Amino acid sequence: MNGEQSLIDRIRRAIPSRPRRTIRSASRLRLGIGDDAALISPPRGLDSVVTCDAFLENIHFLPDVHPPDSVGYKSLARATSDIAAMGGVPCFFLLTLALPARRTGQWLDGFLAGMSRAAREYRLVLAGGDTSCQPAVAISITVIGEITRGAALTRCGARPGDLIYVSGALGAAQLGLQLIRRGLHRRKSWKPLLHPHCYPAIRIALGRFLAARHLASAMIDLSDGLSTDLTRLCSSSGTGARIWQDRIPAVGVPPLLRARGFDPLAFALHGGDDYELLFTVPRRLAKKIPARHLGVPLTPIGEITRGRKVSLAGKDGRAVPLHPLGWDHFRG
Repeated sequence: MNGEQSLIDRIRRAIPSRPRRTIRSASRLRLGIGDDAALISPPRGLDSVVTCDAFLENIHFLPDVHPPDSVGYKSLARATSDIAAMGGVPCFFLLTLALPARRTGQWLDGFLAGMSRAAREYRLVLAGGDTSCQPAVAISITVIGEITRGAALTRCGARPGDLIYVSGALGAAQLGLQLIRRGLHRRKSWKPLLHPHCYPAIRIALGRFLAARHLASAMIDLSDGLSTDLTRLCSSSGTGARIWQDRIPAVGVPPLLRARGFDPLAFALHGGDDYELLFTVPRRLAKKIPARHLGVPLTPIGEITRGRKVSLAGKDGRAVPLHPLGWDHFRG
């Protein structure tokens, strides 16, 4: 590689950076990658949805363990999940990439291939960003989306009596992470279990469905674990919640891993990185929530309650406090 401009040119070639006519927002980007800043025309009758997310070496990924294409894919996918959590449509993104010189060869090629795959899958256009050199890889991504004015779903709309739903199965990403942490990820028969951790599915279509039909009262994506993200939603809404343990769609764990202490319920409650959607629905609208959306199961797992307590009810009906034990950068 010959300098920063060469790196920028590689990024431009690898990742979609020109609007395509097949993308709904194509005409909005007036000036993209290659200038001092991007020019985006504000949409008429729509609100912009803007989010940013960091993805750091040795915090979010291990460069000698995680494939470089998974780092590229996941760094963009997880940022895009915040747009999905508000019911928005992702349109553009900005990439800030700092990396050491030793990562500018094959590792960078793999990283760009994974990010390009995510950009095409989620119909995103690279609008610009920044590059620099430093000892460890640091990625920061800003995603810009749009939604019909006034239709965005937030965390603060849940009300007592609303049912709590989640999409998909919970704890799958944590299962993959634990395989890596325990050095079990090289076993061929368990490699498929790593996929949700390395290449998470983002529920953009489901978020749009719920927002467009005004079915959900509040929503959040499960990035840090059910116990933590549900607590955040309840805190924003000024409510509590009661979760039914036997209704939680926990990831399936092979018997050999269960014998090693892999607990599917603990993974489902406290494991992060699933990026499934947790949303609340007024009871009068519950019949309009399908059992599946585009093949993804939608499961009622509890209800919003008065007060501020979040609890977990066992099969015997007894409830215990559900403490937020998911991922927290500052808890250690």
